[in-house]
Amino acid sequence: MEQLSNDQIRERILKEISKTERIIEEYKEMTKPVAPENAIGRLSRMDAINNKAVTESALRQAEDKLNKLKFVLTKVGQPEFGICKKCGQPIPVGRILLMPQSFFCVKCAS
Repeated sequence: MEQLSNDQIRERILKEISKTERIIEEYKEMTKPVAPENAIGRLSRMDAINNKAVTESALRQAEDKLNKLKFVLTKVGQPEFGICKKCGQPIPVGRILLMPQSFFCVKCAS
């Protein structure tokens, strides 16, 4: 298991926040409506609508992750930060970055 200082954890969370913000901007660009004057076929338009719905869902998930990462950032340095609420063992930093909403280690979460 990787052991990092609070400053290193903060830095990784900030990088993940920055990366997530870039992804959100890309998703926002991809979810803009297709202009009706763009001549595309009926099936292509249906594909575009379907792809837009999928991208909108990914956008909502990315925005949710961003909010959770920002919340987790405020918890870094507190005694309970990174400790599983069930078994009391440290939660790996990778898990904190991938699933910032989780207060449990992988073993206890399953």
